[in-house]
Amino acid sequence: MNLDQISVLLILGFVIGLFLWGKWRHDLVAVSALVACVWSGLVKPEDAFSGFGHPAVITVACMLIMSKALQVSGAVEVLARYAIPAKAGQVLSLAALMGVGALLSGFMNNVGAMALLMPIALKVATRLSIPPGRMLMPLAFGTILGGMTTLIGTPPNLIVSGFRASMVGGEGPFAMFDFAAIGVPVAVLGVLFIAVVGWRLVPNRQAQGLEDFDTGAYLTEARILEDGPSAGKTLAEVEKVLEDAGAQVVGLVRNEMRITAPSPHRVLLARDILVIEAAADTLSTLLTSLGLKLEESVRPTDQTDQTEADKPAREGDTQRTGDGVEPEKKADDQDKPRSGAAEIELIEMVVLPGPILTGRSASDIALRARYGLNLLAVSRQGNRSIERLRSMALQAGDILLLQGPPGAIAEFASDTGCVPLAGRDLQIPNMRKALKASLVMLLAVVAAAMGLMPASIAFMAGALFTLLLRALPLRSVYEAIDWPVIVLLGALFPLANAMQSTGAADLLARALMSSVAQGNATVALALVLLVTMFLSDLMNNAATAAVMCPVAIGSATALGVRPDAFLMAVAIGASCAFLTPIGHQNNTMILGPGGFRFGDYWKLGLPLEVLVVAISLPLLLIVWPL
Repeated sequence: MNLDQISVLLILGFVIGLFLWGKWRHDLVAVSALVACVWSGLVKPEDAFSGFGHPAVITVACMLIMSKALQVSGAVEVLARYAIPAKAGQVLSLAALMGVGALLSGFMNNVGAMALLMPIALKVATRLSIPPGRMLMPLAFGTILGGMTTLIGTPPNLIVSGFRASMVGGEGPFAMFDFAAIGVPVAVLGVLFIAVVGWRLVPNRQAQGLEDFDTGAYLTEARILEDGPSAGKTLAEVEKVLEDAGAQVVGLVRNEMRITAPSPHRVLLARDILVIEAAADTLSTLLTSLGLKLEESVRPTDQTDQTEADKPAREGDTQRTGDGVEPEKKADDQDKPRSGAAEIELIEMVVLPGPILTGRSASDIALRARYGLNLLAVSRQGNRSIERLRSMALQAGDILLLQGPPGAIAEFASDTGCVPLAGRDLQIPNMRKALKASLVMLLAVVAAAMGLMPASIAFMAGALFTLLLRALPLRSVYEAIDWPVIVLLGALFPLANAMQSTGAADLLARALMSSVAQGNATVALALVLLVTMFLSDLMNNAATAAVMCPVAIGSATALGVRPDAFLMAVAIGASCAFLTPIGHQNNTMILGPGGFRFGDYWKLGLPLEVLVVAISLPLLLIVWPL
C-alpha cells in the first residue's frame, strides 16, 4: 500500500464518518473532502472542479427544473385526482396512492412527488379513519421504490451510469430504461407487499381519525397579561391547570432571560413568558382558562429579534396591512372572524429537508416582515429545545403552527416547500402549462431513451424549452434546483476518481473479496448490494453511490467478471433506505406528521429490504450475467 492509497482511504474514512455523524451538512463534508484531496496531491488543482461539469450533475439539475414545472402547473394533481379512487377501501386506496407515487418518482424528483401526494394521503387517512402514519410511511417507501425504475428516477442511478461511461473500454452509460428490468419488478412487488400486508407493520401511533391527529407536543410561548388571572399566582398553581389538560411548563422567560427549570414556588409576574409543552388541540382552552396570550400575537413587530433585512418592512406601519398581525392595541381582536384580505388562518405545516429552512430560525428568514406570518408553536418529535421560539433552529420533519392570511401562507409554502398538513382542496391546474410541462418531459425522456442524444443534453434541452414555453416562471428556476445535492455530487466525483486512479478502490475491493466472498462472484455481488443498502440507511444515497461505485468496479475487476451487475447492485442498494428516518428525505418528511420515532421505520423497512434482495439478486444474475 503506497502513500497515495493510504491518503485517499483516510479521507474516505473521515468522509463516511462525518456522513454518519450527521452534524455537518453533506455538501459541506463533500467540499471538505475535495479540498483535502487537492491539498494532499490526489487531485490536480485544474481537475478539482471537473465534477461540477459531469453529465450526471447536469442531468440532475435539469431534471429538477422539469420536475418543478410538473408540480407548479398542476399536472401531477390531475393525475392523482383521477388515479386514486374516491371511495375505495384501505388496500385499494393504498395501492393506488403508492402506485401513483412510484410512477411519478420514475420521471421526477421523488421528494417533489412525496410533497404533492402527502396532503392527499392525509385526506385518505381521514376518510378511512386510520392513523396518518399508515398512509404516509407506505407512500414514502413507494416513492423511493419508484425511483429505481429509470435512469432519471434518482441521483444514484445517474451516478452509476456516469461511472459506467467513464470506464476504460466500457460500453458507455446505461440507457434510460436499463434499470427497468430489475427496478419495475422490485417496485411493483414492493408496492403490492406493502399495500396488502406490510401496512400492518407500521406502528399505530394514532388510533383515532385525523380530527384528533396528534402531531406531538408543541413548544409554545404564552405571555401573562397585566390583568390576567395568572399574574400573581405561583407556578405550582398554574401547573395544576396545565396538568389537567396534559400540558406542562418547561421554561420561563423573564426580562429576556430564560429559566429552564423554574421553581414551583416562583410567583408569576405580568409580562412573564411561559414556555408550555402542550398538544395543539388543548392550546385554545389553556390560553382562555389561564388568561394568556400567545407571545407571537402580542409581541410588537419592531422588537430586536428581527434581522436587518426586516427594516424596510418596519418603516411604515401600513406597508403590510392585511398581511400580518395587527398592532398590539388590537391584539385582542385577532381571533375574531375576518374576511377578505385580512382573514387570518391557523395551519400546521411540515418542514421539508433542504437548505431553505433547515438550520434557520423564524428570525433568520424574517418570517413576520417578509410574509406577515406568526410562528405560534413548533412540534419536534423526541426533542425539546431550550431556545426561544423565534430563535429555534428548525429541522426537517418539524411541524410549524403558523398564523396569518391565506395568501401569505400560500406564498410561504411556495417559497419554502413546506407541506400543509390540514386537508386542502386540490389547486385548479393550469391545463395549458400542465400540457406543456408534460409534453416537454415526455419528449426529453423519449430522446434519451432512443439514444437520439445523451441524457444530459436531452434534459438540458428539456429544461430550456420548459422555460421558453413558460411552463415554469423564470424566477423559480434556481429555486427548483437542490443545490446541496449538486455541490455534493460535483465535489465527490473527484474523490471517487482518486480512489480509482490510486488503486485504492481495487485494494479495498480485493480485501473484501478475499476475506468475505472468497472468490465467489455471486457472494461478492450480494455483499456489494448489502453493504450499499446498509450505508444508504445511514447517509445520503447519492454519497453512498459515489463511494460504492469504485468499490463495485474494483470487485468485478478482481474477480474477472463484467461490472454491470455490480453497478446495478449499487444503484438498487442506494435506493433502498427503509430502516431509518435519515436515510432518505422522504423518510425524514413523515417523521413529524406520522408521529414516528427513530426506531419505527425498520419494522416495515427490514422485511421490505429482505424482499428487495430476494427479488433483485436473481434478476441481476439473469439480466446482467457475470
